[in-house]
Amino acid sequence: MTASAEPPLAQFWWLHDARWYQGVLKRFGPDAANEINEEAAKFVARRVARWCAGRYGIRFRGQSLEDFLKEFSRIPSVMFPDDGHMRVKYTVLDPSTWETAVSDVFPKRMLRAAGTQDGYRCPCMGIRSGFFEGVGLACRDERLECELDGGQVCRFRTSLTPRGDTRGAETAPAHGTAP
Repeated sequence: MTASAEPPLAQFWWLHDARWYQGVLKRFGPDAANEINEEAAKFVARRVARWCAGRYGIRFRGQSLEDFLKEFSRIPSVMFPDDGHMRVKYTVLDPSTWETAVSDVFPKRMLRAAGTQDGYRCPCMGIRSGFFEGVGLACRDERLECELDGGQVCRFRTSLTPRGDTRGAETAPAHGTAP
């Protein structure tokens, strides 16, 4: 098979995910659908991060934040391949803090197309938490802006913390809900 003839497996998987979410939403309501979706997404994100950490040696070992983020960027690229699933940009603010801007997210495009964006609570904070746990990174992560709330992008600020200090982690309102 040539590269262009390979099936878009990631898109098919995310299509399955979207239909699954829609089914749970229809049968059990938005609270159950959002809770189960975030739980499952965090689990998968942690597994993806552990796999990437083992395969590629991704660890924060005191290198510059820029160098670490180059390694770390492999993790979301495995979970969300670079073939139109989303765009991610990291901006280092200081030696222990960075912002992540995420745009053009495939699942969000599918929600809009299906007309079921209302009531959806994006699992981004759970996914991000899973990524950080999977590589053993202690940090504080906050949501600054969300596309579902009218933002231009989904934007997060992350700060490395001493091991075990995650004060402020995941304290921002859930995506897709009013701040």
